[in-house]
Amino acid sequence: MSLIDLTCAYPRGADAKVRLTEIPLKSAKTAYTGMVYDFESNSMDGSYLDLPGHIRETDDGQRSDNLDPAQFYRVPCSVIRLDRTSGSGAVSGAELEQAFGGRVNTPALMINALGKLDPQDIDIRSVWLDFSALDWMISCGIRLLVSDIFESKSLDGVFLKLFQAGISTVCEPRGMSRIRSKQVELTVMFPKYPGLTQFPCRILADDGMQD
Repeated sequence: MSLIDLTCAYPRGADAKVRLTEIPLKSAKTAYTGMVYDFESNSMDGSYLDLPGHIRETDDGQRSDNLDPAQFYRVPCSVIRLDRTSGSGAVSGAELEQAFGGRVNTPALMINALGKLDPQDIDIRSVWLDFSALDWMISCGIRLLVSDIFESKSLDGVFLKLFQAGISTVCEPRGMSRIRSKQVELTVMFPKYPGLTQFPCRILADDGMQD
């Protein structure tokens, strides 16, 4: 196994939202101190998973606590690589298909549109997926999309169209250029927190081509 962690770290300011309580525990047999944390977190801190219910109009009833974890464990995932620069505009379906060398036939898709850059390294939303890219992905039958680009600055409705098609999205991955293979086994881990349709997650890719 060659496991690559693609998870974005929590923002630096997150430490200010954590309060540590030290609890002394003692009995006739032992004594030690428990470290207990109270923390405040936003559903978009770090990397995060969006279910269709993140948009009210496309809510399909899936929640963090009723998801089948098997659907996110070692999922066959195709990897498409581009090398787009800041401000280079829309990515089309034809561009994705050409870069991959054909159509995708896995339930998950990873788009590394920015090469060695991460989303924070470009002018925000200056590279995005156009509707032909969405139509192509939907026609391939994917159910899960991990990508370093999504919407444009004009808010075209990228997430709305993906969620209408039942495609969940993983946002803010990091370091996808480290992947060498055309296909990996993708695992997305998340808390089982009642009622949530958007929540932080851990992104792991098993790339068999790594040393």
